[in-house]
Formats: sequence, C-alpha cells, structure tokens
Amino acid sequence: MTTDRTSEYLVGLVRELCKLHTETEWVEFKHNNDNSKEIGEYLSALSNSAALHGKSSAYLIWGIDDPTHEIVGTTFVPAAKKVGNEELENWLLCRLEPKIDFRFYPVEVDCKSVVLLEIGRAFRHPVRFSGQEYIRVGSYKKKLKDFPEKERELWRIFDQTRFEDGVTAERLPADEVLRLLDYPAYFDLLELPLPANRDGILSELADDGLIRVCKAGGWDITNLGALLFAKRLGDFRSLQRKAMRVIQYRGMGRVETRKEEVAVKGYASGFKELTGFINGLLPSNEVIGQALRRTVPMFPEPAVRELVANALIHQDFFVTGAGPMVEIFDDRIEITNPGEPLVDTQRFVDTPPKSRNEVLASLMRRFRICEERGSGIDKVVFQVEFFQLPAPLFEVPEGFTRAVLFAHKTLSAMDKNDRVRACYLHACLKYVNRDYLTNTSLRERFGIEEKNSAAASRLIKEAVEAGVIVPYDPETSKRYMKYVPWWAGARAGGP
Repeated sequence: MTTDRTSEYLVGLVRELCKLHTETEWVEFKHNNDNSKEIGEYLSALSNSAALHGKSSAYLIWGIDDPTHEIVGTTFVPAAKKVGNEELENWLLCRLEPKIDFRFYPVEVDCKSVVLLEIGRAFRHPVRFSGQEYIRVGSYKKKLKDFPEKERELWRIFDQTRFEDGVTAERLPADEVLRLLDYPAYFDLLELPLPANRDGILSELADDGLIRVCKAGGWDITNLGALLFAKRLGDFRSLQRKAMRVIQYRGMGRVETRKEEVAVKGYASGFKELTGFINGLLPSNEVIGQALRRTVPMFPEPAVRELVANALIHQDFFVTGAGPMVEIFDDRIEITNPGEPLVDTQRFVDTPPKSRNEVLASLMRRFRICEERGSGIDKVVFQVEFFQLPAPLFEVPEGFTRAVLFAHKTLSAMDKNDRVRACYLHACLKYVNRDYLTNTSLRERFGIEEKNSAAASRLIKEAVEAGVIVPYDPETSKRYMKYVPWWAGARAGGP
C-alpha cells in the first residue's frame, strides 16, 4: 500500500486507469453502487486478483461509467456510509480475514466527484470476506473455490512471495524516493562514499532491492527499503504498525506507564538511536569500588542489543495489526515480536536461526547490526552468565515470540525454574563451545565458593531430574562427571 496520496497523484491515477480498454481482474468501475456486502466481496476478489497478477494494489472506482470508462461522477460518500450503527470502513475491516490494507480516496476529476478505493494485495493466504474467498474471472466476481486452477496458482504465488519484495510506495519520482528514504545512512552503514549524483544513488539502492524501477514510470519503494531506511515509518501506511514500540512501566506490572515511544525511523537507519533510547530507560545499580562509585546497567547492553535486533529481523511481517515491542519493568525487560519462532526455543543456542526474512536479515548482518548466523543468542547467554544474572527466558505466547532478561537475583532468591533453566543454558553454551558443564563451571557461573561445591551438586541434580541435562559419560565417577544438554546426550563423540 502506498504513502498518503496527493490530489494531483489521485487524479492522474484515475485518468490512467480509465484508459484501460476493459476492466481488468484488478480494477473494477462503479457508478453509484454502494452495497456494503458487495464492496466487501470486491475487497476479497480484487486483493486476491492483484496477487495473482503481480500487482501491489487493486482498485475499485466509483463515478466511472462501466462500458465507456467516462468520468460521470458519483453520489457515494464512504465517510457518511454506515452499516447499522457502524462506519463502513470498520464494518468491512472486521469481516476481512486476514486483515488487508485498504483506503477510500474521494477526489474531484473534471469537476465531478470520484471515489477511489485502493486495496492492498493478498499475502500468504487468500483474503476472505465473511468467511468466503472471492476472485475475479475476467470482469466477473466469483467464489475462489469454484476455480481450483486459480486457487492453486494463488497458493503457488504465496509460497514464492517474500514480504521484503512487496511494494509499499509506487510510481514515485526520483526526488520523492530520496525524500522518503534516509539514503545517506545506507552508505554510512556500508562505509561507502556517497555517489556523485542522484542516478548513482538510485542505482545503488536498486541493486540491494530497496527500490526498483516501476513499469508505469518512476520508482517503487519496496517493503525492504522502507523498513530499513524510512525517514518516517509513518509515511508508509502499510508499515506503520511495524515500528518498534517501547514502553517503560513503574514497578513490576503493566498498571502504570512511565513512558511510551514508537520508533520513527527505519530499522537500519534508526537502530543506534533506538537501542540508545532503550538503554537510557533501563534501570541501573550503583556499585562502590575501592574509591569510586559508578553506575552499572542492570542488563548487559550487548544482550539487549542482540535481542532487539532479533525481534526486528525474525518477526512475522504478515501478522497484521501487531509489531515488535520492548517492555521495561523494574525487575526485567521483555522483548516481543509477532510470529512464533521457526526453531524450538530450547534450541536457540545451538541451532542457527531460521529467518522468515532472509533478505532483511542478510542486509542487517552486512550493516553489522546483528551477529553472524548462530552466534547471537550464544552471546546473550554469555553476557547473562558473565554478570551472574538469572538465565534469560524464551517463551511463545500464542502467535508471538518473547525474550525476557531478568535483573540480578541472589541464588537463594531464584526459584527452581530459574535454577534449572540456568543450568540448561549453561550446558548449551558449554556444548556449542565444545566443552561440558561441570561442578566447577557451574560454581563459576553462579559465583559459588569452592568450599560450597555441594550447593552446585544440588543444582546439577535438580537439572538432571528435570531432564534438561544428562551425564556425558554415566560410568565416570561423580567427582569427574561432565554434563551435556538432553538433546546432545546420544551424540557420538561429545561436543
């Protein structure tokens, strides 16, 4: 879906669509028909047809004579239309599944009232209205189930279409592209000199898929380009909800909010500013040294940085109405993103991450914003252990992924779940570094004195009983026993 339209652009678009010889499967003309149910069915049919024909948007236009495509004007006023007591736009949105982006644009063309409905293409699933999927066949609206060959082709397209490749703003002049995107940040992050002219800049951006030439003239900005380098994500209506939201609460619950901000810039150009803002809100402790008092962040900044990057990169962009979020409490920080992980949370440390958004992830690695594949969560766990914090928690509330970092607790204040999770992640970290959990390594992890080695033995026993770690060699004497994660127990040769 595009940025907000100017009147000049809308008039030009209406005239261009009217030049089509016949109604296409992604454009429909109406005079005054404002039947709410029929509009909803057209939303489904046109959105699905736009995907089928490789269009970023479809259009339903009122005020156009269907046979001649002459501009005749319309009495339809979407803002005044209600279904019962509900506004038309909200009524339609509530009956669409999945939710798609659409927008009514009233515009004057040749002194006549015209209404343009711009409809975002379907992604991942066919769009349904009131539980039914529709498609355009020629100039007719039909039920998708009655055309299995079109349904098969639509699913094939969904399987091959990446969110990053979608278009969020189309047919823009070059100057408008450079106004909307923070292109100097792109060259700064790659440590490249800024090209000498506009064409050179556009060419470099196009080479990385941030923009592309539009067949109808001008340039398209891709979802990838806007997500990474938008000067204002709010300029791209379809991506507004993908901005990182940061909330700081008072205390340990969500009752009272201290501060709430939504990131403005794209993920790459605004990452340093975003993480700086988050770290500025994090609680801190004062540590008294031999002579000086110094302030120490409650959470290690490298771990926060990595988890924020992960939330941005691995989110499911096809989940509508939701975006990544950081919530800061007095005793923890929770970082949440839409979409369930493609890797079991128990295998985050040893398994290279699988990303839904590999093009975006690859660019973020090139910009050195995230770690190389497979090392990020290892470093989070390492940082947590180095500062002797409770182990991080990775959980999957329905449809989302959440990482939680906890403030410092003494070992005696940790509950059994905390202790078992810490032992497990310690074993995972040791294993990926070709080492083993031992009584000695666990004492170092928790800061347990050597004379209290029995305390470390009790922690190991808890973890073994919980089934999260197993002896590497059960026949070894207890004094020299080594442990590995449960999933590594049967592996030949050890780490």
